[in-house]
Amino acid sequence: MSVKPASLLQFIVEPRKSSVQPVLVALTTYENDSEAWLSQAIESVLAQSFKNFALLIAINGPVAASKTSLLLKFADQDERVIVAQNEHNEGLAACMNQAIDWMLSRPHYQFFARMDADDICHPERLEKQHHFLKLHSKVAILGTALTEIDESGRQVGSRVMPASNSVIVRMLPRRCTLNHPTVMIRSEVFEQGHRYDSQLMNTQDYFLWIELAAAGYEFRNLRERLLEFRRVNDFYKRRGLSKSLNEFKARFLAMRRLRRFTLFNITYAVAVLLLRLMPAQMIKLAYKLDRVLLEKLIRH
Repeated sequence: MSVKPASLLQFIVEPRKSSVQPVLVALTTYENDSEAWLSQAIESVLAQSFKNFALLIAINGPVAASKTSLLLKFADQDERVIVAQNEHNEGLAACMNQAIDWMLSRPHYQFFARMDADDICHPERLEKQHHFLKLHSKVAILGTALTEIDESGRQVGSRVMPASNSVIVRMLPRRCTLNHPTVMIRSEVFEQGHRYDSQLMNTQDYFLWIELAAAGYEFRNLRERLLEFRRVNDFYKRRGLSKSLNEFKARFLAMRRLRRFTLFNITYAVAVLLLRLMPAQMIKLAYKLDRVLLEKLIRH
């Protein structure tokens, strides 16, 4: 394995011939990520029924030697695994933009898929998304539903998003209508200049969906739960002031860019902000209520 500097990411394990595939799965890992969960995440990608992908693991900042050794072991076992690193933690958005820029320098990649370091992909996730996008050429961004799991892997909830483009876009002023770790995006979206806002430390996906919706790209969500999303004990506490304010800004941006200023949308944005400023236990109750209301809205 050679060490060679890339234009943005420093590659520890270079791409090999077997990694020349139409789909690039990008996974970012940090110092505090659990190695056990990281292993589960990687194993779930490598066990996909769809085999024609490369997995780019971006280490964002310094990590323990044991974590680097773990990733090198996966790369030794599967030539589709590519490992790169940033010297400092650049944040998720900047790191994803680096992966996207690198992807665009390799014209064989047609799709960009997201994955988090503590989540688990269903074995048929990539196959079903790739198949759908091949059949529906106008769809540019495809998400899926997900199952929420706790630290022990037990199911604690779910998140099913609206399936049709019209509902996804119509609801954007009220909520982020795609599950970010589940998305697969056509590379042409990024070829046309769109990127995550690297100045944001959270809600990067919400702002990107608004930008893409305003630009006229078509979205879809599969109703199948094709990813297990890790919801840990401090999940509600981590939805702090910064994230709440950014979501509030995103909602008003969506109203403006999508021309959806309504009394209901404005009231909703203010009410959610007030709820997010309450104690964690109240936020937890509000989150569960939000899941119930979302599923009812989708069914009707």
